Amino acid sequence: MKTQILGFFTPWIFYAVITLLHVALPGRWIRGYVKHSQTGEPLNYRLNGIFVLALSVVLWLLLGILHWVPLDWLYQVRRSSLLGAVTLGLLFSLIMVLPHPSVKKSPFADLWFGRLENPQYRNGRIDAKMWLYLIGAVMLQLNVLSFAVHHYTTYEDANPGVFLGAAMLSWFIWEYLHFEKVHLYTYDFIAERVGLKLGFGCLTFYPYFYAVALWATVDLPNPHLPLWAGICFAAVFLAGWSLARGANMQKYYFKTAPEKTFLGIKPETLTDGKKSLLVNGFWGLSRHINYLGEILMGCGIAISAGYPGVWWVWLYPAYYVGLLFTRQMDDDKICRAKYGKLWEAYTKKVKYRIIPFIY
Repeated sequence: MKTQILGFFTPWIFYAVITLLHVALPGRWIRGYVKHSQTGEPLNYRLNGIFVLALSVVLWLLLGILHWVPLDWLYQVRRSSLLGAVTLGLLFSLIMVLPHPSVKKSPFADLWFGRLENPQYRNGRIDAKMWLYLIGAVMLQLNVLSFAVHHYTTYEDANPGVFLGAAMLSWFIWEYLHFEKVHLYTYDFIAERVGLKLGFGCLTFYPYFYAVALWATVDLPNPHLPLWAGICFAAVFLAGWSLARGANMQKYYFKTAPEKTFLGIKPETLTDGKKSLLVNGFWGLSRHINYLGEILMGCGIAISAGYPGVWWVWLYPAYYVGLLFTRQMDDDKICRAKYGKLWEAYTKKVKYRIIPFIY
């Protein structure tokens, strides 16, 4: 019972420590794409995610080396820890939504989508959206490391695929925080509010569900797959990462330095004299080629451990399909309203929504 109680409050403690590190460590101020609703000026963001992640991992290692907390603690208390994160995610979402004026017709829609657009605190030192993604990323990394340590220390004939999956997830986390400023130009920051979808999503869903392939396979025996199979799994993941990161970087440079080339690609646009849309490079393949990249990364992680027949390893890429295909529809509606006839010309030029030549 004592272990379960400690496990329940583990994410509460970890999130508090991550927040303290975020506040205390030095950061750089970056001007974002989103504008302040009252002043019309771009919002400023204080970013230090990569330093918070690095120091969090060092502290976790020190706790294990000093034998204060087992290195596989998050595996040992995974169920009670998840319950604690669920509770915290729900409480945070209610606090972020209920005290503020309604913006939707339904209170349930308000709770899900949120009411506040871009809340910032301590004179902008803490941005709610960036803080949420930072918490989720760091906690996901610690969960991944804990599961990998458990597998390594428990099984003599360890499955290399478990470590491959852990490496994929770790790469996903570290490169996301390395390119932290780029994500200020993504849909989440531009179009979403802070409600249950984002609050519960980052405090609970992101750090626990994204590792579902490890949950499903960490205690299974080594399937002894050939080396070429692991190379193929890694290739699927890297192909997805190349599409997602390449597309996001090309769009970032286009938004911040439109005259600059990316990977030798000189921007080509459609314009009405006021607004411009990128139509070549990654963004000439499909209107949301980055979404295809995210789905492929999820597939690479799902099959990494070598158990494609275990159905729940596919929950992660299936979630991405559900999330990103519906997001594409919402984003197209927003863009159609924003760009008007220019958007119609763009959709004729770039015909495919997500998957080139298919959809």
